Amino acid sequence: MSPVVALAAEEKMNPLLPAWPEVIIGLLCFFIVFGLLGKKLLPSIEKVLSERRDAIEGGMERAQTAQAEAQALLEQYRAELAEARHEAARITEHAREQGAALITEMREEGQRQRDAIIAAGHAQIEADKKQATAVLRQDVGSLASQLASRIVGESLEDHARQSGVIDRFLDDLEAKAAVAQGAAK
Repeated sequence: MSPVVALAAEEKMNPLLPAWPEVIIGLLCFFIVFGLLGKKLLPSIEKVLSERRDAIEGGMERAQTAQAEAQALLEQYRAELAEARHEAARITEHAREQGAALITEMREEGQRQRDAIIAAGHAQIEADKKQATAVLRQDVGSLASQLASRIVGESLEDHARQSGVIDRFLDDLEAKAAVAQGAAK
């Protein structure tokens, strides 16, 4: 074989250099496939990507809106809680004031009742004292007249006279007791 033919045969067999008709057919097929993909597939890919972008941005906006609403709601709850605490403190203070007023009122009522009971007790003691004094005067007078009758040996029948003597005697005793108490003080 001649060197030119051998070189041409070698050129045909080189896998790195394809034949020109194959390159043209390959390029033509590539542009056809690229054009079909660009016309059919690329718009749907762009549509899906824009939908995803909108979904992501919308989701972020919704999340920010939800977060803002949650923050506003939290602030509202905090304000309501502060108001409730203030109201509870006011009610507690009002109850404390009412309790203090009630205690004061009960003390005053107890004081009035105590004073009334003491006054009634003093009046009862005074009445009992007068009654006891009257009974004692009568008994002492009766005993004194009986004793005097026995000592004298005569009957002291005159009741008016007997009462006068006994009353004078007892009044004299009371005066002496009052003088003794005044001197003791």
